[in-house]
Amino acid sequence: MINSGQLPELDVVTLYAILRLRSEIFVVEQECAFLDLDGRDLEPGTRFIWITDGAEIVASLRLLVEPNGVLRIGRVVVAANHRRSGHARELMREALRLAGDQELVLDSQSYLVGWYAGLGFAITGSNYIEDGIVHTPMKFVGL
Repeated sequence: MINSGQLPELDVVTLYAILRLRSEIFVVEQECAFLDLDGRDLEPGTRFIWITDGAEIVASLRLLVEPNGVLRIGRVVVAANHRRSGHARELMREALRLAGDQELVLDSQSYLVGWYAGLGFAITGSNYIEDGIVHTPMKFVGL
């Protein structure tokens, strides 16, 4: 089941589960020692989108509002035992729906550029390395 909400709407158990899943994927699985709790989750307008399987949160992303009004998708994660289930595509479709006509950007891990392109995103800049992983900036241009 897909859900979304802003921080004040999330109960503590849901927020904890989202943050734990992000930590499991980014810090443990991908071995990136970085501060996931970067303060951006607390910004007004930040929206969380997550998918549950029963009581378990199995996928999530966050949608940020940049200072210039552009929306930014980030922290896209799917639990290892739920990959290839369509959850990431479902998250992205919900983010696109919520964005409406607003400009929407993301920084893809570069091996996923083709996957994001299939959702209507195009490369907008050069690759760069963040936390030891090559990323590519992208923008939604439509299908």
